Amino acid sequence: MVCLGNICRSPLAEGILRDKVAKANLTTPQVDSAGTAPYHIGENPDKRSILNAHKHGIDISKHIGRQLNRTDFQTYDRIYVMDESNYGNAIELAGDDSEKEKLKLILDELNPGMGQSVPDPYYGGEDGFEEVFQLLDKACDVILNELVNTIRDQKKI
Repeated sequence: MVCLGNICRSPLAEGILRDKVAKANLTTPQVDSAGTAPYHIGENPDKRSILNAHKHGIDISKHIGRQLNRTDFQTYDRIYVMDESNYGNAIELAGDDSEKEKLKLILDELNPGMGQSVPDPYYGGEDGFEEVFQLLDKACDVILNELVNTIRDQKKI
């Protein structure tokens, strides 16, 4: 999960998907988040993101901000990005076409090909964080379903 500073949207997306993966008793998916900019390396998420996640029973308070790096493209099968700007930053970091193919706008899970962005709630109020949560929760439902189907299909081989 990737956003700009790794303190609002991406740690929230990470927390939501981790929660869904745990509730589905999946053990293999690794879920992490990062930012494309170095602004908040080593910091915890924005307090408003922490409070919003907590309101939904998810604890992201121990997350430590980090920056997206080249090894993420070798480590992860998919890299979900919150908006076009961060998609552009991430694609510059990707190496070959197979790494670029791992990048996807997260809301394309809900509306394929629409290129919708998760709004950045940083400069707004509490309502913005709830809107972001709802969007990411729905997108993570789709991602979880894809993970469950992939794992099920791998067990059939």
